[in-house]
Amino acid sequence: MVDVKTAEPPRGTAPTRTVRASGLPRAPLSIVIAVVAGVVVLLAVLFLEPLLVGGVLLVAGGLYVFRRVVFNWTTMLFVLTAVILFVPIRRYALPIQVGFALEPYRVVIAALLIALAVTVFLRGTRDWKPVVWGWPIAIALWTAFASLMVNAVTLTETGLIGGGFANVFQLAFLLSTIVLVRQMLSTEKITMILLNVIVLGGAVVGFFAFFERLTRRNIFLELNTFLPLILLRDEGESLRAGGARAYASSQHPIALAVLFCMIIPLAIYLMKFSPWPRFAFTRKLFYAAAIGVMILGMLSAVSRTGVVTLGAMYLFILLVRPKLAGLLALIAVPMVVLVAMVLPALFESMVLSLLDVQGLIASQMAAVGLPGQGRLADLPQAFAEFSYSPLAGTGLGSRVVVGDDANADILDNQWLGSLLESGVLGVLGLVVLLVWPIFVLTRFAFRRGVPAARAYLALAIATSAVGYATAMFFYDAFAFMQTLLMLSVLLGIAAWAMTDGADSWPDPESDPVTAERDAPGAVAPR
Repeated sequence: MVDVKTAEPPRGTAPTRTVRASGLPRAPLSIVIAVVAGVVVLLAVLFLEPLLVGGVLLVAGGLYVFRRVVFNWTTMLFVLTAVILFVPIRRYALPIQVGFALEPYRVVIAALLIALAVTVFLRGTRDWKPVVWGWPIAIALWTAFASLMVNAVTLTETGLIGGGFANVFQLAFLLSTIVLVRQMLSTEKITMILLNVIVLGGAVVGFFAFFERLTRRNIFLELNTFLPLILLRDEGESLRAGGARAYASSQHPIALAVLFCMIIPLAIYLMKFSPWPRFAFTRKLFYAAAIGVMILGMLSAVSRTGVVTLGAMYLFILLVRPKLAGLLALIAVPMVVLVAMVLPALFESMVLSLLDVQGLIASQMAAVGLPGQGRLADLPQAFAEFSYSPLAGTGLGSRVVVGDDANADILDNQWLGSLLESGVLGVLGLVVLLVWPIFVLTRFAFRRGVPAARAYLALAIATSAVGYATAMFFYDAFAFMQTLLMLSVLLGIAAWAMTDGADSWPDPESDPVTAERDAPGAVAPR
């Protein structure tokens, strides 16, 4: 059989026009597309805002021209990461009225989920990559839903059942980022680029957070000046240590500090294993500078939660890799001294105040009975509420802390809030979701036969997860979604590290380097 698309016509005959799969020649098809586009433009100009229509058409034309570059998994992976890092959540939406705010992170994740579903429908699951964390995600969602069902009657009578279902859907939607990132990661080169994007993006956010501290101008709230976004709301000003606390691209200064804490272990990992910069000294200096800028950003947030989070992460490394912890201490001490000398007010507010135990307890017991009472002041009433329904709580979404329908105090403690709403059942689901991966990743990092680069990447992500789980005691982590999305991205990367190419890893019995690395207390091989 002759292929009509590739066969050459006999000599002396006129070439025939190429017929497309649709049955239309190329020229008539182009005419149809041009006519349809013209009609759409004409209707849009007549009935819509011309400037908005022009911008949309310009973007659509650019996307069509560069469609092969833009519409691929790798590009979308970096777009998703950039949106998480740089576009403040609950601050921006697309200028399209659909009944609810089309926030950029929602649009990107939803579009990727649809694209992934279409890909699976067309190709099947032969290209599906193992996610690793399927059971923890399922258990966390099931326990949240079970708590909702146990309290369904009460929540329906109070009109809060809709909010409970919305919370379950929102949690599932955010955790789907784990699946997306794992499916979009294909090679080690892309993974290394992604890690560098996260670290350098964190450094950029840190720089502008310090700029915000100095000038009280948040650059990330000016994205609508050159992007097709509308500003939903501005953040309220928060003052501490003689100046304004930085928000940058986060919803709150505490969330901003936690974000930096989660990224710092990746920068330490890249000091050793990143292929760029090429020379070891330059590479270490480069990532040390990135860490320094992120520390400066954390100081600008003026959040003691960040200091506590870093302390918990260091204790984790001290427990599993004591030699590495000693090396990190030698690096960190001069930086701490430098910060204390250059920024004494910030250092006193964030670090020295933690050493004043009596003053710290007094601050957390302040304003008893008021909406802004301290975290320790919340505990007696919270545990009294817990005693009424310890197993399943009062139901997911039952505690409304903001707005005209507020019926509960802000606890600034995600673990405690989940205990009250979902009971022991819900907290068990969170432990499986957030704490179990730490054990899995740590065990993987010490498993014989695992390449050093993969083992230390797993350990770095486990350290970030320790920081996030610790910080959850000091702020409503699920309400500030940037950090939860970043954790989801990191867990997707961890799934790649644990599964990609695992069949080709060398036998540990014949690999003395691996055996030496797995020795207790061993430090990274030189």
